[in-house]
Amino acid sequence: MKINKKEIILKYSINCNNTGKSEVQIALLSHQIDYLKNHFNIHKKDFSSKRGLLKMVSKRRKLLNYLKNINIIRYNNIISKLELRH
Repeated sequence: MKINKKEIILKYSINCNNTGKSEVQIALLSHQIDYLKNHFNIHKKDFSSKRGLLKMVSKRRKLLNYLKNINIIRYNNIISKLELRH
């Protein structure tokens, strides 16, 4: 099931032009990370993509830390919406 980028942007933002919001960036990165997880089930030896995955995970972690320091309520909302913590 492929989800369009615009749908993700509209879901986590006020309008489709506001792509710089931390929640939108985290949601887009999470979608790409989930896609790559499924990719690695098929292509186990794709090491160059694994490097890209690690970069994305690191960037998402930095954005989450930033959001946690700025506004804890928005941080908790995005964590619950994306189901990142169990």
